[in-house]
Amino acid sequence: MQDIKIIKAKTVQEKPDPINLGFGKYHTDYMFTMDYSEGKGWHNYQIQPYNGIVLDPGCIVLHYAQETFEGLKAYRTDDGRILLFRPDMHAKRFNKSNIRLCMPQVPENDFIELVRRMVLFEQDWIPKEDKTALYVRPFMFGVEEAIGARPSKDYKFVILLSPVGNYFQSGFNPLKIYVEDAYSRTAKGGIGSAKTGGNYAASIFTQDMAKKKGYSQVMWLDSVEHKYVEEVGAMNVMFKINGEIITPPLSDTILAGVTRDTCITILKSWGLNVVERKISMDELISASEEGILEEVFGTGTGVVIAPIGELCYKEKILTIGGGNTGSLTQRLYDYLCALQRGKVEDNYNWTWEIK
Repeated sequence: MQDIKIIKAKTVQEKPDPINLGFGKYHTDYMFTMDYSEGKGWHNYQIQPYNGIVLDPGCIVLHYAQETFEGLKAYRTDDGRILLFRPDMHAKRFNKSNIRLCMPQVPENDFIELVRRMVLFEQDWIPKEDKTALYVRPFMFGVEEAIGARPSKDYKFVILLSPVGNYFQSGFNPLKIYVEDAYSRTAKGGIGSAKTGGNYAASIFTQDMAKKKGYSQVMWLDSVEHKYVEEVGAMNVMFKINGEIITPPLSDTILAGVTRDTCITILKSWGLNVVERKISMDELISASEEGILEEVFGTGTGVVIAPIGELCYKEKILTIGGGNTGSLTQRLYDYLCALQRGKVEDNYNWTWEIK
Protein backbone atom coordinates (compact mmCIF):
# COMPACT_ATOMS: atom_id res chain seq x y z
CA MET A 1 0.00 0.00 0.00
CA GLN A 2 1.19 3.50 -0.80
CA ASP A 3 2.32 6.07 1.76
CA ILE A 4 -0.43 8.36 3.02
CA LYS A 5 0.04 12.10 2.68
CA ILE A 6 -1.23 14.05 5.69
CA ILE A 7 -2.57 17.58 5.19
CA LYS A 8 -2.94 19.35 8.53
CA ALA A 9 -6.07 21.32 9.38
CA LYS A 10 -5.66 25.01 10.26
CA THR A 11 -8.22 24.72 13.04
CA VAL A 12 -9.93 21.86 14.89
CA GLN A 13 -13.42 21.57 16.29
CA GLU A 14 -14.57 21.48 19.87
CA LYS A 15 -15.75 17.98 20.71
CA PRO A 16 -19.53 17.58 21.04
CA ASP A 17 -21.29 16.58 24.24
CA PRO A 18 -20.90 12.76 24.39
CA ILE A 19 -24.25 12.43 26.16
CA ASN A 20 -26.19 13.97 23.26
CA LEU A 21 -24.42 12.71 20.17
CA GLY A 22 -27.39 11.28 18.31
CA PHE A 23 -26.41 9.47 15.12
CA GLY A 24 -24.56 10.97 12.16
CA LYS A 25 -24.79 14.57 13.41
CA TYR A 26 -21.07 15.22 13.83
CA HIS A 27 -17.92 14.56 11.81
CA THR A 28 -14.33 14.48 13.00
CA ASP A 29 -11.71 16.97 11.83
CA TYR A 30 -10.23 14.75 9.12
CA MET A 31 -11.24 12.36 6.36
CA PHE A 32 -9.31 9.91 4.19
CA THR A 33 -9.46 9.98 0.39
CA MET A 34 -7.86 8.05 -2.44
CA ASP A 35 -8.48 7.90 -6.17
CA TYR A 36 -8.78 5.15 -8.75
CA SER A 37 -8.10 5.47 -12.47
CA GLU A 38 -8.46 2.75 -15.06
CA GLY A 39 -4.98 1.52 -16.00
CA LYS A 40 -3.37 3.16 -12.96
CA GLY A 41 -5.23 1.66 -10.03
CA TRP A 42 -5.45 3.24 -6.58
CA HIS A 43 -3.34 6.35 -5.93
CA ASN A 44 -3.26 9.74 -4.18
CA TYR A 45 -3.74 8.46 -0.61
CA GLN A 46 -4.48 11.41 1.71
CA ILE A 47 -5.63 12.20 5.23
CA GLN A 48 -6.96 15.72 4.88
CA PRO A 49 -9.22 18.16 6.73
CA TYR A 50 -12.92 17.33 6.50
CA ASN A 51 -14.16 19.39 3.59
CA GLY A 52 -16.27 19.36 0.45
CA ILE A 53 -15.45 17.22 -2.57
CA VAL A 54 -15.34 18.87 -5.99
CA LEU A 55 -17.26 16.92 -8.65
CA ASP A 56 -17.88 17.48 -12.32
CA PRO A 57 -21.64 18.08 -12.85
CA GLY A 58 -21.60 15.31 -15.44
CA CYS A 59 -19.93 12.67 -13.25
CA ILE A 60 -21.47 9.23 -13.31
CA VAL A 61 -22.49 8.99 -9.63
CA LEU A 62 -24.75 12.05 -9.95
CA HIS A 63 -26.62 10.63 -12.92
CA TYR A 64 -26.49 6.84 -12.52
CA ALA A 65 -25.93 6.34 -8.76
CA GLN A 66 -22.83 4.16 -9.08
CA GLU A 67 -21.92 4.17 -5.38
CA THR A 68 -21.29 1.78 -2.50
CA PHE A 69 -20.66 2.23 1.21
CA GLU A 70 -20.04 0.45 4.50
CA GLY A 71 -20.57 1.20 8.17
CA LEU A 72 -18.61 -0.16 11.13
CA LYS A 73 -17.68 1.05 14.58
CA ALA A 74 -14.65 1.63 16.80
CA TYR A 75 -14.99 1.43 20.59
CA ARG A 76 -12.94 2.66 23.54
CA THR A 77 -12.62 0.08 26.33
CA ASP A 78 -12.63 0.93 30.03
CA ASP A 79 -8.86 0.41 30.13
CA GLY A 80 -8.26 2.71 27.16
CA ARG A 81 -7.82 0.21 24.31
CA ILE A 82 -9.40 0.74 20.89
CA LEU A 83 -11.43 -2.07 19.34
CA LEU A 84 -12.88 -2.49 15.87
CA PHE A 85 -15.75 -4.95 15.52
CA ARG A 86 -15.51 -7.48 12.67
CA PRO A 87 -13.73 -5.20 10.16
CA ASP A 88 -12.85 -8.22 8.02
CA MET A 89 -16.51 -9.01 7.39
CA HIS A 90 -17.21 -5.39 6.49
CA ALA A 91 -14.27 -5.44 4.05
CA LYS A 92 -15.62 -8.57 2.36
CA ARG A 93 -19.13 -7.14 2.09
CA PHE A 94 -17.80 -3.87 0.68
CA ASN A 95 -16.07 -5.69 -2.14
CA LYS A 96 -19.13 -7.84 -2.78
CA SER A 97 -21.13 -4.64 -3.24
CA ASN A 98 -18.42 -3.21 -5.51
CA ILE A 99 -18.53 -6.27 -7.75
CA ARG A 100 -22.31 -5.97 -8.09
CA LEU A 101 -21.99 -2.27 -9.05
CA CYS A 102 -19.12 -2.91 -11.52
CA MET A 103 -16.65 -0.99 -9.35
CA PRO A 104 -13.02 -1.71 -8.44
CA GLN A 105 -12.32 -3.65 -5.28
CA VAL A 106 -10.29 -2.40 -2.35
CA PRO A 107 -8.02 -5.24 -1.14
CA GLU A 108 -9.41 -6.43 2.19
CA ASN A 109 -6.14 -5.92 4.05
CA ASP A 110 -5.89 -2.38 2.67
CA PHE A 111 -9.48 -1.62 3.65
CA ILE A 112 -8.81 -2.72 7.24
CA GLU A 113 -5.46 -0.93 7.38
CA LEU A 114 -6.94 2.35 6.10
CA VAL A 115 -9.75 2.14 8.65
CA ARG A 116 -7.17 1.40 11.36
CA ARG A 117 -5.02 4.40 10.44
CA MET A 118 -7.94 6.78 10.29
CA VAL A 119 -9.35 5.67 13.62
CA LEU A 120 -5.95 5.98 15.29
CA PHE A 121 -5.39 9.38 13.67
CA GLU A 122 -8.69 10.63 15.11
CA GLN A 123 -8.72 8.52 18.28
CA ASP A 124 -9.41 11.55 20.49
CA TRP A 125 -12.88 11.56 18.93
CA ILE A 126 -13.78 8.09 20.20
CA PRO A 127 -16.37 8.65 22.97
CA LYS A 128 -15.87 6.71 26.20
CA GLU A 129 -19.44 6.60 27.49
CA ASP A 130 -21.59 3.46 27.30
CA LYS A 131 -23.81 3.19 24.20
CA THR A 132 -21.44 5.40 22.22
CA ALA A 133 -18.88 4.63 19.53
CA LEU A 134 -16.94 6.12 16.64
CA TYR A 135 -18.88 5.27 13.50
CA VAL A 136 -16.71 4.61 10.44
CA ARG A 137 -18.24 5.29 7.01
CA PRO A 138 -16.10 4.12 4.05
CA PHE A 139 -17.69 4.79 0.66
CA MET A 140 -16.82 4.86 -3.04
CA PHE A 141 -18.38 6.46 -6.10
CA GLY A 142 -17.82 6.90 -9.82
CA VAL A 143 -16.37 10.33 -10.68
CA GLU A 144 -15.77 10.10 -14.42
CA GLU A 145 -17.57 12.78 -16.45
CA ALA A 146 -19.75 10.76 -18.79
CA ILE A 147 -23.41 11.16 -19.72
CA GLY A 148 -24.13 7.55 -20.52
CA ALA A 149 -25.28 4.61 -18.41
CA ARG A 150 -22.08 2.59 -18.03
CA PRO A 151 -19.44 1.95 -15.36
CA SER A 152 -17.15 4.83 -14.53
CA LYS A 153 -13.46 4.55 -15.33
CA ASP A 154 -12.49 6.72 -12.34
CA TYR A 155 -13.48 6.50 -8.67
CA LYS A 156 -12.99 8.16 -5.33
CA PHE A 157 -12.84 6.26 -2.04
CA VAL A 158 -13.48 8.17 1.19
CA ILE A 159 -13.56 7.36 4.90
CA LEU A 160 -15.55 9.62 7.22
CA LEU A 161 -15.70 9.28 11.01
CA SER A 162 -18.56 10.28 13.27
CA PRO A 163 -18.95 9.99 17.06
CA VAL A 164 -22.38 8.49 17.69
CA GLY A 165 -24.82 7.49 20.38
CA ASN A 166 -28.20 5.82 19.94
CA TYR A 167 -29.43 5.42 16.37
CA PHE A 168 -33.03 6.20 17.34
CA GLN A 169 -34.01 9.26 19.38
CA SER A 170 -36.09 6.97 21.58
CA GLY A 171 -32.93 5.08 22.62
CA PHE A 172 -33.25 1.40 23.51
CA ASN A 173 -37.03 1.38 23.66
CA PRO A 174 -39.50 -0.69 21.61
CA LEU A 175 -40.12 0.71 18.14
CA LYS A 176 -43.36 0.98 16.22
CA ILE A 177 -42.90 -0.41 12.69
CA TYR A 178 -45.08 0.14 9.64
CA VAL A 179 -45.34 -2.87 7.30
CA GLU A 180 -45.41 -1.80 3.64
CA ASP A 181 -47.68 -3.92 1.46
CA ALA A 182 -47.64 -1.99 -1.84
CA TYR A 183 -44.26 -0.43 -2.55
CA SER A 184 -40.98 -2.38 -2.77
CA ARG A 185 -37.47 -1.52 -1.63
CA THR A 186 -35.80 -3.88 -4.08
CA ALA A 187 -36.69 -6.72 -6.43
CA LYS A 188 -35.53 -10.26 -7.12
CA GLY A 189 -32.48 -10.13 -9.36
CA GLY A 190 -31.79 -6.52 -8.34
CA ILE A 191 -29.19 -4.92 -6.08
CA GLY A 192 -30.89 -5.47 -2.72
CA SER A 193 -27.98 -7.49 -1.36
CA ALA A 194 -25.48 -4.69 -2.15
CA LYS A 195 -24.91 -1.85 0.28
CA THR A 196 -25.59 0.97 -2.13
CA GLY A 197 -27.46 4.24 -1.90
CA GLY A 198 -30.01 3.27 -4.55
CA ASN A 199 -31.65 0.79 -2.19
CA TYR A 200 -32.13 3.49 0.42
CA ALA A 201 -33.40 6.01 -2.13
CA ALA A 202 -36.12 3.52 -3.05
CA SER A 203 -37.24 3.43 0.58
CA ILE A 204 -37.45 7.17 1.29
CA PHE A 205 -41.00 7.74 0.03
CA THR A 206 -42.57 5.03 2.20
CA GLN A 207 -40.31 5.84 5.14
CA ASP A 208 -41.55 9.42 5.04
CA MET A 209 -45.17 8.25 4.95
CA ALA A 210 -44.57 5.93 7.89
CA LYS A 211 -43.01 8.69 10.01
CA LYS A 212 -46.01 10.92 9.36
CA LYS A 213 -48.16 8.11 10.78
CA GLY A 214 -45.99 7.89 13.89
CA TYR A 215 -43.81 4.91 12.95
CA SER A 216 -40.03 4.76 13.28
CA GLN A 217 -39.22 2.42 10.41
CA VAL A 218 -40.71 0.46 7.52
CA MET A 219 -40.74 -3.32 7.30
CA TRP A 220 -40.43 -4.45 3.69
CA LEU A 221 -42.13 -7.47 2.16
CA ASP A 222 -41.09 -9.40 -0.93
CA SER A 223 -41.68 -7.59 -4.22
CA VAL A 224 -43.45 -10.51 -5.95
CA GLU A 225 -46.32 -11.39 -3.61
CA HIS A 226 -45.95 -8.70 -0.94
CA LYS A 227 -46.37 -11.53 1.51
CA TYR A 228 -43.04 -12.54 3.04
CA VAL A 229 -40.97 -10.39 5.41
CA GLU A 230 -37.56 -9.31 4.13
CA GLU A 231 -35.99 -6.59 6.28
CA VAL A 232 -36.59 -3.28 8.02
CA GLY A 233 -35.21 -0.03 6.56
CA ALA A 234 -32.06 0.21 8.69
CA MET A 235 -31.75 -3.35 9.95
CA ASN A 236 -32.40 -7.04 9.53
CA VAL A 237 -35.22 -8.48 11.62
CA MET A 238 -35.74 -11.53 13.86
CA PHE A 239 -38.85 -13.05 15.42
CA LYS A 240 -39.11 -15.18 18.56
CA ILE A 241 -42.11 -17.45 18.08
CA ASN A 242 -42.89 -20.14 20.64
CA GLY A 243 -39.25 -20.20 21.77
CA GLU A 244 -37.77 -20.40 18.25
CA ILE A 245 -35.87 -17.59 16.54
CA ILE A 246 -36.88 -17.08 12.90
CA THR A 247 -35.22 -14.68 10.47
CA PRO A 248 -35.65 -14.32 6.69
CA PRO A 249 -32.97 -16.13 4.65
CA LEU A 250 -30.39 -14.11 2.77
CA SER A 251 -31.10 -13.52 -0.89
CA ASP A 252 -30.42 -10.97 -3.60
CA THR A 253 -33.08 -8.75 -2.01
CA ILE A 254 -31.72 -8.75 1.56
CA LEU A 255 -28.49 -7.22 2.87
CA ALA A 256 -26.20 -9.69 4.62
CA GLY A 257 -25.99 -7.84 7.92
CA VAL A 258 -22.83 -8.22 9.98
CA THR A 259 -24.84 -7.84 13.19
CA ARG A 260 -27.38 -10.35 11.84
CA ASP A 261 -24.62 -12.94 11.43
CA THR A 262 -23.23 -12.02 14.86
CA CYS A 263 -26.60 -12.49 16.58
CA ILE A 264 -27.31 -15.81 14.87
CA THR A 265 -23.96 -17.13 16.09
CA ILE A 266 -24.50 -15.89 19.65
CA LEU A 267 -28.06 -17.17 19.89
CA LYS A 268 -27.02 -20.63 18.67
CA SER A 269 -24.20 -20.68 21.22
CA TRP A 270 -26.83 -20.04 23.90
CA GLY A 271 -28.68 -23.18 22.82
CA LEU A 272 -31.54 -21.45 21.02
CA ASN A 273 -32.99 -22.85 17.84
CA VAL A 274 -32.38 -20.30 15.07
CA VAL A 275 -34.07 -20.90 11.73
CA GLU A 276 -33.45 -18.96 8.53
CA ARG A 277 -36.62 -19.33 6.48
CA LYS A 278 -39.38 -17.36 4.82
CA ILE A 279 -41.96 -15.98 7.20
CA SER A 280 -45.20 -14.39 6.02
CA MET A 281 -47.30 -11.67 7.60
CA ASP A 282 -50.15 -14.19 7.79
CA GLU A 283 -47.95 -16.41 9.96
CA LEU A 284 -47.04 -13.48 12.19
CA ILE A 285 -50.67 -12.51 12.59
CA SER A 286 -51.60 -16.09 13.50
CA ALA A 287 -48.72 -16.28 15.99
CA SER A 288 -49.83 -13.00 17.53
CA GLU A 289 -53.43 -14.20 17.86
CA GLU A 290 -52.23 -17.47 19.45
CA GLY A 291 -50.06 -15.55 21.91
CA ILE A 292 -46.80 -17.14 20.73
CA LEU A 293 -45.27 -14.11 18.98
CA GLU A 294 -43.03 -13.47 21.94
CA GLU A 295 -40.41 -10.99 20.74
CA VAL A 296 -39.37 -9.08 17.61
CA PHE A 297 -36.11 -7.19 17.23
CA GLY A 298 -33.94 -5.61 14.57
CA THR A 299 -30.18 -6.00 14.15
CA GLY A 300 -27.68 -3.65 12.53
CA THR A 301 -24.36 -1.87 13.02
CA GLY A 302 -26.08 1.45 13.62
CA VAL A 303 -28.92 0.22 15.82
CA VAL A 304 -27.02 -2.74 17.39
CA ILE A 305 -30.23 -4.42 18.68
CA ALA A 306 -33.57 -2.62 18.41
CA PRO A 307 -36.63 -4.01 20.22
CA ILE A 308 -39.88 -3.85 18.26
CA GLY A 309 -43.10 -3.50 20.22
CA GLU A 310 -45.66 -2.92 17.47
CA LEU A 311 -46.27 -3.81 13.83
CA CYS A 312 -48.91 -2.10 11.71
CA TYR A 313 -50.06 -4.14 8.71
CA LYS A 314 -53.05 -3.09 6.61
CA GLU A 315 -54.35 -1.03 9.54
CA LYS A 316 -54.11 -4.12 11.80
CA ILE A 317 -52.00 -3.58 14.91
CA LEU A 318 -49.82 -6.41 16.26
CA THR A 319 -48.58 -5.64 19.76
CA ILE A 320 -45.54 -7.70 20.76
CA GLY A 321 -44.86 -8.51 24.40
CA GLY A 322 -47.28 -5.89 25.61
CA GLY A 323 -45.19 -3.28 23.81
CA ASN A 324 -42.24 -3.96 26.13
CA THR A 325 -38.67 -5.08 25.47
CA GLY A 326 -38.40 -8.87 25.64
CA SER A 327 -35.99 -10.58 27.99
CA LEU A 328 -34.04 -12.25 25.17
CA THR A 329 -33.77 -8.98 23.25
CA GLN A 330 -32.44 -7.25 26.36
CA ARG A 331 -29.98 -10.07 27.08
CA LEU A 332 -28.69 -10.05 23.51
CA TYR A 333 -28.29 -6.26 23.49
CA ASP A 334 -26.45 -6.21 26.83
CA TYR A 335 -24.12 -9.02 25.81
CA LEU A 336 -23.32 -7.63 22.37
CA CYS A 337 -22.60 -4.16 23.76
CA ALA A 338 -20.33 -5.68 26.41
CA LEU A 339 -18.56 -7.78 23.77
CA GLN A 340 -17.98 -4.82 21.46
CA ARG A 341 -16.55 -2.72 24.29
CA GLY A 342 -14.27 -5.46 25.62
CA LYS A 343 -16.19 -6.00 28.84
CA VAL A 344 -16.59 -9.76 28.30
CA GLU A 345 -14.26 -12.34 26.82
CA ASP A 346 -14.39 -12.53 23.03
CA ASN A 347 -14.56 -16.22 22.19
CA TYR A 348 -15.27 -15.50 18.53
CA ASN A 349 -12.22 -13.35 17.62
CA TRP A 350 -14.54 -10.59 16.41
CA THR A 351 -12.92 -7.67 18.23
CA TRP A 352 -9.71 -6.32 16.70
CA GLU A 353 -7.50 -4.27 18.99
CA ILE A 354 -5.70 -1.58 17.01
CA LYS A 355 -2.55 0.30 17.98
